[in-house]
Amino acid sequence: MINDLKEKVFKANLAIVQHGLVVFTWGNVSAIDRKQGLVVIKPSGVPYDKMNADAMVVVDLDGKNVSGTLKPSSDLPTHLVLYKAFGQIGSVVHTHSEWATSWAQACKSIPPYGTTHADYFHGEIPCTRLLSDSEVLGDYETETGNIIAERFKDINPLSVPGVLVAGHAPFAWGDTTEQAIHNAVVLEEVAKMAFRTQALGQHNPVDQVLLNKHFYRKHGKDAYYGQK
Repeated sequence: MINDLKEKVFKANLAIVQHGLVVFTWGNVSAIDRKQGLVVIKPSGVPYDKMNADAMVVVDLDGKNVSGTLKPSSDLPTHLVLYKAFGQIGSVVHTHSEWATSWAQACKSIPPYGTTHADYFHGEIPCTRLLSDSEVLGDYETETGNIIAERFKDINPLSVPGVLVAGHAPFAWGDTTEQAIHNAVVLEEVAKMAFRTQALGQHNPVDQVLLNKHFYRKHGKDAYYGQK
């Protein structure tokens, strides 16, 4: 079972490169086996073309190594906080994709300007607050996870499957590695479109009725988009 998850995580890490979300080693994908309480994540700083499934690192929810000889991604503590805070997600993607990262560096949330956004995110894609000096100098990666969880205190992470960490970059998540990557790709595209929308002079979010229509036709008990 865990070997299957290692293969999925390996392929998912290659996929974020293929989708143009990652330059060099600027990103990582993880997934969790909830039954076993184990997380699989890419090794730290290893080029994607040098990795294979056996290189993936397996840890428990406390970050203790279970399998693998390489160090896990330095962002592992952030992933672990998200798995603990968002109990229904199965995979986390972190990239430094250029458009979403630009919004994060500007410390701005992405408004829902249209139906493309609404199909995947039921509201703005939020930006966290900046970390304090003590948080940066303390357990930095854990505190990064904490400010994401803090930002989602009143937001359903299944309805808004992504976030911008102020001054840093985006994270996205989903039930599976495939869904998490899909959400990360959409987040990047939405970030690009939102920037251009503002550049063209539009600053008003889409009407809430239209936002609800597009989100709920794809999500929830009454969804009708796609095939059965």
